[in-house]
Amino acid sequence: MVSESLVDLGMQPLANAYIAPEHAASAETFYPLHPMVCGRCYFVQLGVFETPERIFGDYAYFSSFSTSWLEHSRAHVERAIGRLGLGARSFVVEVGSNDGYLLKAFVERDIPVLGVEPAANVAEEARRNGVPTRTAFFGAAEADRIVAEHGRAAMMIANNVLAHVPDIHDFVEGFRRVLAPEGIATFEFPHLLQLLEQTEFDTIYHEHFSYLSLLAVEPVFAAHGLRVVDAERIPTHGGSLRLWVGHAGAARAPAPAVEALRALEREGGLADLRTYAAFAPRVHAIKNELLRFLIDAAANGKRVVGYGAAAKGNTLLNYCGIRSDLVPFVVDRNPHKQGCLLPGSRLPVEAVERLREARPDYVLVLPWNLTAEITAQMAFVRGWGGRFVTAVPHLAVLP
Repeated sequence: MVSESLVDLGMQPLANAYIAPEHAASAETFYPLHPMVCGRCYFVQLGVFETPERIFGDYAYFSSFSTSWLEHSRAHVERAIGRLGLGARSFVVEVGSNDGYLLKAFVERDIPVLGVEPAANVAEEARRNGVPTRTAFFGAAEADRIVAEHGRAAMMIANNVLAHVPDIHDFVEGFRRVLAPEGIATFEFPHLLQLLEQTEFDTIYHEHFSYLSLLAVEPVFAAHGLRVVDAERIPTHGGSLRLWVGHAGAARAPAPAVEALRALEREGGLADLRTYAAFAPRVHAIKNELLRFLIDAAANGKRVVGYGAAAKGNTLLNYCGIRSDLVPFVVDRNPHKQGCLLPGSRLPVEAVERLREARPDYVLVLPWNLTAEITAQMAFVRGWGGRFVTAVPHLAVLP
């Protein structure tokens, strides 16, 4: 079956390949950013142009710098403990555990855990935080090593990881091998239905190999003897799914929410290629709208700076061709990004305190999924008449 284009976002660098100032004069490698949709199974995927080792071996994203994400993760932990009856004799494995932000909540309840994190710098931070962590890429072979050393897990967690793996079958097979016979794994990932409906094209970048729905992932799980037993729609990352997955032969029967989600995706057109074909024109419109705003602001002597050195922001900036003449710099709370340059656009990343010095007329919020958190933290911007702006799903100048 021939694949169809979802949207062509041009040639772009890796979204998290931040540039140290001493390398400012060095060249970058750009790759096609062009997701395609399979006309048979409606799986949306990028071509693979770089290895996971290159992308994730040394990573600049630390989850602990988002207050709302920490709250979301802790709530999931508390619910899972109660729902699955986890305790001191249980074993929890998180894949893509980042700096240990989530597993810390299990550790505080004396529940044994293991994190699996491929980025060595991030994994080391987790260990400093008291979270046992393996520096490894997860798959079937790594799963066998974990079982040999620790036994099987009552719960496994993969938040925003399933979309990041080029070999999704090897990854899911690893879960089958580690998960105890009646164990449960939860997978969270941005929902393709929401991406299409809200034109969230900036969540497309090379680190995200796949763009997923229940329609697309159920056959993958089934191929490895797993099935979805519950499903939730959650607000993170502009609209995500949390799937609760167990062995196909386990006692737990699927909840009604699973069939309800299947129906929702059918009604939303995820099994109709016309739905995918309508996406690119809306992306083009967002680009034109944002550029008109920035050019008009510059023509009228208004200054616009960015907030958030986020991967989604890099997709937006590079697709739109935005450079320092329109947005002179961005600010970010993460000290690991401060002092660097954004990939492609080469905008400098400054500390948040620069906002008070620069007193911009507008702050373009690049991680728009955190707008409520950011505008609350940066409320002082309104003190000099500054306003916040978001570009997705359409341009909005916030009151």
